[in-house]
Amino acid sequence: MDFWTEMARAGPASVSVGGVVLRRGSRVRLKPRAGGDILDLALAGREALVEAIDQDDQGTLHLSVTLPDDPGRNLGEERYLGHRFFYALEEVEPLPEDVTTESPPKRVLVAGIGNVFLGDDGFGVEVATRLARRPRAAGVEVVDFGIRGMDLAFALQREYSAVVLVDAVQRGERPGTLYLIKPELGEEGEVVMDTHGMDPLRVLHLARAMGGVPARVLVVGCEPELVISGDDPDAMRMELSACVQAAVEEAVPLVESLVAELAAPEAVASSTPNEPGGGR
Repeated sequence: MDFWTEMARAGPASVSVGGVVLRRGSRVRLKPRAGGDILDLALAGREALVEAIDQDDQGTLHLSVTLPDDPGRNLGEERYLGHRFFYALEEVEPLPEDVTTESPPKRVLVAGIGNVFLGDDGFGVEVATRLARRPRAAGVEVVDFGIRGMDLAFALQREYSAVVLVDAVQRGERPGTLYLIKPELGEEGEVVMDTHGMDPLRVLHLARAMGGVPARVLVVGCEPELVISGDDPDAMRMELSACVQAAVEEAVPLVESLVAELAAPEAVASSTPNEPGGGR
């Protein structure tokens, strides 16, 4: 196995520090070794959350952590430096877990997909924009990924129990038809990603190769009326067609109902929300 293939492999799910098992979401106190830099001095004694357990090419384990009071903490989860910090196992002190009788909320991601410059391809982005303005339950995140396929693949490495992808889908039905799809990943060889494009199925294959995808993956799609090729800059259009705009109004409550079911404590992996009869 070559170096980069080895580095792309996911680290262990948990590690023991001082007899305490740490995993993603565990609370620790930072205790940088003496002689560190100014950043170590600033972070010494701070509480942090384990974001990932990484392993270098020598087999040494490191904890990637974020700060709970960092307003840009989500950037750390997206692997942006400056919001994500790295410490050796001996540089952290495990903190006791909060004792609660309630199950933590399930984490559900709603991902808007599409290119707003290509007419009805912007359907998923518009739905995500609407949903982001509306109240939602704890643990539910709504993100407009646009055409950032790599960002979505990295995001899927977080501990989401489910993801709902919202995108324009061509199936030959009447424009504006809504679909609820449970994609079948099957097997795929080496995945080559276009970092400036978004093929949802290819992103799912890449995410699986990087470490995994959520147990539940659903796609809310809409049949486009206006399909524009990105190869023709003169044909670009930012407006949705009237029928797809109307479909957005129906898709918002549909996605909200799916998320409510997926995030409910009694939701189980073997059940699938009712599909809307192949379209509306």
